[in-house]
Amino acid sequence: MIGADDLDQAKKFYDATLGMLGVPKGSFNERGVLVYSYAGGRLLITKPINGMAATAANGGTLGFSASSPAQVNSWFEAGLANGGEECEDPPGIREAPENRVVYVALLRDPAGNKLCAVHKVSG
Repeated sequence: MIGADDLDQAKKFYDATLGMLGVPKGSFNERGVLVYSYAGGRLLITKPINGMAATAANGGTLGFSASSPAQVNSWFEAGLANGGEECEDPPGIREAPENRVVYVALLRDPAGNKLCAVHKVSG
């Protein structure tokens, strides 16, 4: 679960970015929480229950699996076109722990949450 102050803006962003990964559009449950379900996983987006402004996790990154570098790039472009901001290095190959090589892109969503889409290249 992550927080957002503007759930309509969050829905626009996540419908676009997650749609590039094959995830169906999100819907609001009876409590007003935005819900995305796909391949056994769930992402929940809500206004903070304490009534304070949503803030991004310090050091936290939420990752999404992609089937190819092209799908990572589509996710990234959809994010930029729907209120996201590029962070860190441009999309590309990175060394990962345990001798893995991944193709990754990083964005911040409109609420400032840090996200990445990753495709395992080798390892």
